[in-house]
Amino acid sequence: MHRLIALLMACLWVSACAMPPVKPDVVLPSLQLAPAALGHELSAQQRLVFRFGTQVRELDALLEVDATVVRLAVQAMGRTGVRLQWDGKDLVEDRAAWLPAAVRGERVLDDVQFSLWPADAIRSALPAGWELTERGTFRELRRNGQVWLQREQVDAGTLRIRNDVDGYELTIESVAGGVQAP
Repeated sequence: MHRLIALLMACLWVSACAMPPVKPDVVLPSLQLAPAALGHELSAQQRLVFRFGTQVRELDALLEVDATVVRLAVQAMGRTGVRLQWDGKDLVEDRAAWLPAAVRGERVLDDVQFSLWPADAIRSALPAGWELTERGTFRELRRNGQVWLQREQVDAGTLRIRNDVDGYELTIESVAGGVQAP
């Protein structure tokens, strides 16, 4: 009987380890910052590396920001997956049918703004209970002391974002010129 209980406990433990992690009951705030809040114009060609569990996807992106609009086009193997245009009020999204539903334009825009917009602009958009902290080129978004989103500048041309709510890591490598985090 003890062996049977031990065997059942071992099976439960192994199956629990094999189960995917439970998604936290947290929703990251949407920033929806004005393009002008960036404080300067920006044009960058980037290489995006998404890590979601054991899956890794590499994509190319073109990002343009001026005082009135943010434009972002993401491509995979020469095909455009999504085009976003944000004027500070409306997000226009043009998606390819093959793009996974998990890739949401709002989240992509929030990642771009969390990574590049000044901390004061982000803080002004955060709802009660959320806090943005910065140490050098390292930035964290917290709720109740728990870090849910973070960004670090690895070098002059590389940013890394870790999203603990949606369970992915994104590395943004600038192809030319580098993108300096604020």
